[in-house]
Amino acid sequence: MPASQDRHPHPSLLGRRRECDELDGLLADVLDNQSQVVVLRGEAGIGKSALLGYLSDRVGSWHVARAVGVESEMELAYSGLHQLCASMMNHLDRLPGPQRDALATVFGQSTGPAPDRFLVGLATLSLFAEVAEQQPLVCIVDDAQWLDETSRLILGFVARRLLAERVAVICAARTGIGDDVLTGLPELFIGGLGNSDARALLLDNLYGPIDAAVCDQIIAESRGNPLALLELPRGLSAAELAGGFEVPAAGDLDGRLAERYLRRFTALPEATQQLMLLAAADPVGDATLLWRAAQRLSIETSALSPAEDADLLEIGARVRFRHPLLRSAVYRAASLGDRQSAHEALAAESDPEVDADRRAWHHALAAAGLDEDVAAELEHSAGRAQLRGGLAAAAAFLERAATLTVDPARRARRALAAAQMKHQAGAPEAALALLASAQMGPLDQLQRAEGELLRAEIAFTSNRGSEAPQLLLRAAKQLEPLDTKLARETYLEALMAAQFAGRFTGGAAAEIAKAARAAPMTPTPRAPDLLLDGLALMITEGHRAAAPLLQGALNAFRNGNIVANGGFRWFWLAEEAAIELWDHDTWHLLALREIQLVREAGALTVLPLSLSATIVGRIFAGELAAAASLIDEVKIVTEATGSHLAPYGSLILAAWRGRESELSPLIEATLKDVVARGEGIGVSTTQWASALLHNGLGQYESALAAALQVLEPAEGRLDATINWALPELIEAAVRSGHAELGRDALEQLSEMTRAAGTDWALGIEARSRALLSQQEGPEHLYREAIERLGRTRLRGEHARAHLLCGEWLRREGRRMDAREQLRTAHRMFTAMGAQAFAERARRELLATGETVRKRTVDTRYDLTAQERQIARLAREGLSNPEISTQLFISPRTVEWHLRKVFSKLGIRSRRQLRAALSEDGRLIASA
Repeated sequence: MPASQDRHPHPSLLGRRRECDELDGLLADVLDNQSQVVVLRGEAGIGKSALLGYLSDRVGSWHVARAVGVESEMELAYSGLHQLCASMMNHLDRLPGPQRDALATVFGQSTGPAPDRFLVGLATLSLFAEVAEQQPLVCIVDDAQWLDETSRLILGFVARRLLAERVAVICAARTGIGDDVLTGLPELFIGGLGNSDARALLLDNLYGPIDAAVCDQIIAESRGNPLALLELPRGLSAAELAGGFEVPAAGDLDGRLAERYLRRFTALPEATQQLMLLAAADPVGDATLLWRAAQRLSIETSALSPAEDADLLEIGARVRFRHPLLRSAVYRAASLGDRQSAHEALAAESDPEVDADRRAWHHALAAAGLDEDVAAELEHSAGRAQLRGGLAAAAAFLERAATLTVDPARRARRALAAAQMKHQAGAPEAALALLASAQMGPLDQLQRAEGELLRAEIAFTSNRGSEAPQLLLRAAKQLEPLDTKLARETYLEALMAAQFAGRFTGGAAAEIAKAARAAPMTPTPRAPDLLLDGLALMITEGHRAAAPLLQGALNAFRNGNIVANGGFRWFWLAEEAAIELWDHDTWHLLALREIQLVREAGALTVLPLSLSATIVGRIFAGELAAAASLIDEVKIVTEATGSHLAPYGSLILAAWRGRESELSPLIEATLKDVVARGEGIGVSTTQWASALLHNGLGQYESALAAALQVLEPAEGRLDATINWALPELIEAAVRSGHAELGRDALEQLSEMTRAAGTDWALGIEARSRALLSQQEGPEHLYREAIERLGRTRLRGEHARAHLLCGEWLRREGRRMDAREQLRTAHRMFTAMGAQAFAERARRELLATGETVRKRTVDTRYDLTAQERQIARLAREGLSNPEISTQLFISPRTVEWHLRKVFSKLGIRSRRQLRAALSEDGRLIASA
């Protein structure tokens, strides 16, 4: 229970017993170690702020953090979050280093690279949890609809990850404006007062007689809105109240309230109106700054009294308006000249060292026309904002700077920079509008090329479809004579875009490759340059010609300076090169290194794609349970970051497991999504997964049809699923009586595998060739495949070699030899969880006369996805804080989940996890 132990509503909250009881129950749950979140939604004046005040009165012994959204601050990134966290910053040193640095950077306490906003979110979650360890924490946010976008995203991120902490997050958002703010969180709708409560509130606040009909009209007009009940009568004369004359008809309540406020405002003395305009122009509520600015405008302190007497404004430690509507109404009603004067006074009195950015913003709003000095000041502020990770704020500064710039060329340059910032801040439409404005100006050649590159990048990030490759190709060609390094990087981006677009590009990959091969070289080729040359040569000339170059690129990525080579930016294509060379070890190594770099950089939005590469590699290695655990992590990350990625790992895993009932709806949903986006790689993945599944099930006609779809068309594409579909096609073609199709596919496969020369490549080729050599003594080829694949990590492919060899031996009548191979295959598939292939091996063993029981799965100890992840990481020795960082939850929530894991597994400590779970997270039966 809250400290007061009194569950009766505050006397001023007439008619709000239900809402107050809900809030009291929420606080009681928090004290019982259950985090609570609620968004109060309702129209302006309905009493949301009063309920927040009631809540404040109930938590006297708690740590209370507050923030108020301000409309004019919506462009300033992290401004709302800074308000909320200001009282907690003495706990910053207790956070993990990367999280501490992220918050210190965005709050301007230190300099450094702009952190990923989800790393800031994770840091905020950790900060809340750390404070709550000392005393219960309540975060109260009013006018959430006017929080800056970044703060809203982070607050939603944190609110969704709270579980077992003593934390309450209570936000108020206005309906009609903030309907899309913090969606998906628990809500409490605040409606109007009932007629009897509305009448009591109205009569309690009148000081003269009121006609019964007028009273009824005011109650009806207010629709039970408490603020309206208090404000509407103030605009009526005593005669109107007594007789009902000139009572206006009901209309838009917000507009009516604003009008009432303005009537009271305009009745004040001129000096008081000036003071209120100053207060409205400064959204921070800094009383010291306000009085300094007032003194500059020769406004006496006595000007405050009429505003206080009218209950419109109070100035104490902070400046507070009676209602946000009043602040907006005062500011909008002022003339342009008066607003400029107010901002000029505020700018003049703002500290140029401590508050340089807000000073620049006030100068910008005070400018009467074009002003290069102010524009330059804004440009400097944009640079500082960018370093703090405030990309939205940087874009706002640059956009305003452009409008104030005298020189047309400089104006265009600043508009282009603003467009680039808008794109990075995740506002593509605003970025395109600014880009169009910039391109109307006198840009030089490099700037025009950068503009085309920006347009292409927006197309790629907004929709990974067929439009982006050609746009990036065009930008790369424009950049060639101007910036060789940037041009070559743009060619790589174009190849990546073509890879995602796949069959929808219309041969763009080949066109990009030809252009890249003709492009100038950098004086000292880096790993990305070698990668570009190798991939371009492979697409145009084939694997044999490109293999040495690609191998050199992979060596550079393994051994070179990753930061100098672009960090993790090109790892996806480097992993593609490893796959094209059938080099699983390098693929696995690069994928793990990419995840490490992404985590270290806090680039959480990139993490799902990075994890996907590792997941597919784990599946090829037969580590299906470990892959499933990583898929759980991808789901956690995508949920936390709101990112979108086709479920590639889930598709391939379901195919290997042989779960047709799971794969079919997944394919249907994925195809609908990727076709709409023009993401051809998603189409190919679903088709290959279908071929793999049907081969496992022994449904060879279906497998052949799916594999053939992957190869339509195969030329000029950068798509690893083509490599993987060819063995599926060969097996399905042979088994379904279409050997001629298999021979064509083997010729295509051999060009790749012999160029690569790895055991994976040559083992797959030998296995495939054996299938087509039924009359030519294929046993030595099967033995070669088994030997070569046995030297790799590819347990699934190794097991399939045993299976195919055993099937051939049985058909040859060599039952004893067949049983040896089929037992091995069955054991391997069963251990992996490849159920369809295991069942296929079991059927073959039965055909040899051997009895094999079906294995059933014990589900008595099923863990949830999050519990599996936490249990696996705890088994690996990670501490609770380390697990919390990786899974975007707090250490206390980790501990809460672990207690449930221990209960389900019947164990008591982390040490016992090793006996209860295997290394890849599977339950050990004896546990």
